[in-house]
Amino acid sequence: MIKAVIFDMDGVIINSEPMHQKAYRMMFDEFNLSVSEELYASFTGMATMPICEKLCEVFALDATPQILMASKRKYFKQLFEKSEELNLIEGVLELIQHYHQSNLILVLASSASMVNINLIFKKFDLDRYFKAKISGADLKASKPHPEIFEKAVVLSGVSKTECFVIEDATNGILAAKAAGLFCVAFDGGHSHGQEYSQADRIVTDFKSLRIENLKSFFKNTH
Repeated sequence: MIKAVIFDMDGVIINSEPMHQKAYRMMFDEFNLSVSEELYASFTGMATMPICEKLCEVFALDATPQILMASKRKYFKQLFEKSEELNLIEGVLELIQHYHQSNLILVLASSASMVNINLIFKKFDLDRYFKAKISGADLKASKPHPEIFEKAVVLSGVSKTECFVIEDATNGILAAKAAGLFCVAFDGGHSHGQEYSQADRIVTDFKSLRIENLKSFFKNTH
């Protein structure tokens, strides 16, 4: 029986990826980095620090990962404060409210910094629905490492077999599966170049994840 749901944020709750990409591109320009689309796509779902560490390694930079990260976050904050186009992904608020009204425990497990998580949650008044939030930026290892989801299960207070993950990125799906969790890939068209073959199920809209539809998902696993 499902008692908890673990949500990713970017690409699942909110489509902030275009804003993140713009902030990264501004940072790349600042440091004269020519980052291919393929390399950028490989970063999806990862926290900012591991991405900046990879950039320093690939481009043999004199600048530290910390300097790159500060630059990217500076640009993201500027874009966030100016943006009037940032919206929740269609149908996700209704799903969150549906789960909350059905007494399911909700936990956020995002690679975003807690500062960015709190900006989003305050803007859309989401804290009321979630028992806990966890930022991959505060952990030793980033997705696809399972640490973030292992901690999310602990925060939920239920067992691994009583919860599932909603993810949109390859790295997140791999992290969820490495943590031993059932993972639903949300392919809403907001995340590009992602591989969903490791997910247990793939959905293209949130209506498919209403409680009355979940039984068919888990009949062979729970």
